[in-house]
Amino acid sequence: MFWSRKRKEQQLADAREDAQRWYERLAGQVMNLPAGEDAATKQALVDAGERYNAAGGQLERATTVNQYQLARESALEGLAYVRAARTAMGLDPGPELPPLAGQRAAGAIAQERAVQVQGQEYRASPQPAAGTPYYYPGGTVAGRPVPSGWYSEPWWKTALVAGAWGVGSVLVFDALFSPGWGGGGFGGGYDQGFAQGYDQGFDQGNDSGAGYDGGGGYDAGFADGGSMDSGGFDGGFDAF
Repeated sequence: MFWSRKRKEQQLADAREDAQRWYERLAGQVMNLPAGEDAATKQALVDAGERYNAAGGQLERATTVNQYQLARESALEGLAYVRAARTAMGLDPGPELPPLAGQRAAGAIAQERAVQVQGQEYRASPQPAAGTPYYYPGGTVAGRPVPSGWYSEPWWKTALVAGAWGVGSVLVFDALFSPGWGGGGFGGGYDQGFAQGYDQGFDQGNDSGAGYDGGGGYDAGFADGGSMDSGGFDGGFDAF
């Protein structure tokens, strides 16, 4: 009993130290980077600041290993936005970061893409530009993987906060990433992942309202130590 208690105390201390380390690194970046002049840089820094505030609040409230892990995830998200801002400014983005929950499964935008949804154009790009100023580091949003990249609109944010997709956001998601809407360009892994994983994740995410904690960090899978890497998404987005 004594050793079990000591082990849990050490695990808690380690989780707190790890989260604090990434939070302090984010603080240094947010406070020392220049403001930037273009829309992409400004937006990435705004998002980095939001993740910094979220991580700080989570650290103050954390009392368990899982809660410290969520604070760590928020800090890493903030650092991902910092890397995006540095890229937009033409600076060295800095060292690679540990992968975010669901990031590997979500993949990354590999080529320019533009679609029309309900009379409005939505764009996605691997690079920042005036028409794609909104960066997303990649991850699972309410059961669906959203690739990292630069977008014309932050259409995924409603699902991040609500934990479920609205009809409009689902249409944009399908138009940008589904072969049936977007004109192909995906490998077989995406098709299999879409059929086997997306519909199930979408149903579960909307039925339960789970998948995101609303203030940073992904609850589904991450709280249990998972990485959201299963389901055939990886190869498909690599092809994209």
